[in-house]
Amino acid sequence: MGAKGDFVVKVTRTETVAAVLPMQDHWLPMSNLDLLLPPVDVGVFFCYKKPKDNSLTFGSMVGVLKKAMAQALVSYYAFAGEVVQNTVGEPELLCNNNGVEFVEAFAEVELRDLNLHNPDESIEGKLMPKKKHGVLSVQATELKCGGLVVACTFDHRVADAYSANMFLVSWAEMAQSKPLSQLPSYRRSLLNPRRPGFYHPSIDDLYVPVCALPPPTDPQPDTNDNQLVSRIYYIEANHLCSLQSLANGGNNGTTIGMGRKRSKLEAFSAFLWKLVAAAGEENKVCRMGIVVDGRTRLQVGDRKTTQMDSYFGNVVSIPFGEKNSEELTERPLSWVADSVHEFLDTAVTEDHFQGLIDWVEAHRPQPLLAKIYAGGGEEGPAFVVSSGQRFPVEKVDLGWGKPAFGSYHFPWGGRAGYVMPMPSPLDNGDWIVYMHLLQRQLDLVEAKAGHVFRALTSDYIKLI
Repeated sequence: MGAKGDFVVKVTRTETVAAVLPMQDHWLPMSNLDLLLPPVDVGVFFCYKKPKDNSLTFGSMVGVLKKAMAQALVSYYAFAGEVVQNTVGEPELLCNNNGVEFVEAFAEVELRDLNLHNPDESIEGKLMPKKKHGVLSVQATELKCGGLVVACTFDHRVADAYSANMFLVSWAEMAQSKPLSQLPSYRRSLLNPRRPGFYHPSIDDLYVPVCALPPPTDPQPDTNDNQLVSRIYYIEANHLCSLQSLANGGNNGTTIGMGRKRSKLEAFSAFLWKLVAAAGEENKVCRMGIVVDGRTRLQVGDRKTTQMDSYFGNVVSIPFGEKNSEELTERPLSWVADSVHEFLDTAVTEDHFQGLIDWVEAHRPQPLLAKIYAGGGEEGPAFVVSSGQRFPVEKVDLGWGKPAFGSYHFPWGGRAGYVMPMPSPLDNGDWIVYMHLLQRQLDLVEAKAGHVFRALTSDYIKLI
């Protein structure tokens, strides 16, 4: 792909963008589902080719970005606030319109030479802003070729990917002087606990008070293969279909009964689970979690349907399965896919999410955490798969064309890995897959399944 990671990025300006209208300070409580998130930041970035309109300079494009953001923050005021602690030590959102830090920069590299396969080298610390305060930070970077990279870092405690996607689309609509197609709802009462509350004991297997976690062990030697690293791949549509076909085979090669079909995400996750298990030690437990969006599960009756569609905040759960690594590697893909479907099936219901809300209520104000987040290490490998199929690459046209490429960037800081499949910007059924795993796990993925996980190149996304 050309450039390594040694290109120079120079920050040329930093300012704060606030909502264009004055706003009265107010407090917005976190929902019980927000309280399950640790203080981690999520990144997302978009790459744009040089505009065909020569009158569009970097300065004029940045002007559009800032003006549109100031307009979008009127509705998405949560992103212009800051997270503070309330009297019992829980995080709470102070909506004070302190604004969003907006960084302008210049990178001595051409878009076609960005090593997007290795975002640790090309994106992290260079094109992705480091959020210093507030909830959201943005960086717009001009490239030597006239292209542009727009990157955002936001506090996951305030918004999940669904909510961030809503904001990104609204920002693009403002940039094109279009009316907002969707207004965010902050109605926390939609996620109120029941009185009296009730939850199934299985939730204790998925989430835990932080104080109940075992003390951290001495870190393993910091060898190259023991480091969590980020890489971006693409998977062609025909390979996804092949994996799905294999996953739909029964345990003995027969087809699954009528009405049962494993999704592409289940098939992909099962395939990756087998690979990660093979990269670990024998007879270790290997855990895999899958992020489930609860919005459609909590849409009960006409009253909630529209409001949950536009709800801004976190509405996710992370169920996970655990199997012996030897069993995962030896069993057929269909058996592993059945196991994925089995643990997912427990969390795709209204009862699960309502029970999770009640579980948090029963444990407040203790800090809480998904067990899979703290997984990995000596007890065996662990990673989480999150579906980014609604990632709105096609809709983030900020006035000079659709992005040539976009991706999440989420080295989330836990001991477990993180994987995010997204639609390809080529709109051809392929997937882009962001992977944050141990180096030795990625080495095995490339060695055993390099024909499926292809390193992202400029040629593939047509930057050359």
